Amino acid sequence: MNARTLIALLVGCLIALTACDREAYMSQQGFRLPDGDAEAGRKAFVYLQCHECHTVAGDDLPEIAGAPQPYVELGGKVASVKTYGDLVTSIINPSHRLATRYAEQVVADDGESKMHVYNSYMTVQQLVDIVMYLQPTYDVQAPEYHYRIYPLS
Repeated sequence: MNARTLIALLVGCLIALTACDREAYMSQQGFRLPDGDAEAGRKAFVYLQCHECHTVAGDDLPEIAGAPQPYVELGGKVASVKTYGDLVTSIINPSHRLATRYAEQVVADDGESKMHVYNSYMTVQQLVDIVMYLQPTYDVQAPEYHYRIYPLS
């Protein structure tokens, strides 16, 4: 093997390693959409009629004439943080994770969410705005644990 071939091979390896390091670095950073506007998010929530099925803790949303009462509350006291990614995933893939305690009217016979998938109708800007509107409505409360203390013999 001559010197030029060896140098070309080493340069190729260095470029490949640099690309791998960049990919590893980027995957550690996670997925993040740009920040949204909470006020625009509330408007998008109402425009897309999300309030037909959802209430939002701390917000008095307009009623939809002839629609039944909303049956899924968003926000309020929760035991774990609802991250940006959790909310984005719940909106774009409503059947991703369903709580076992969901009411029958929320879950279809096939076990999927009855929530309409808005991916073909909602803009990315509306998505980030709705997430910005919803995220602050969650109030993380540490659950109370009561342990029985046994007497020592």
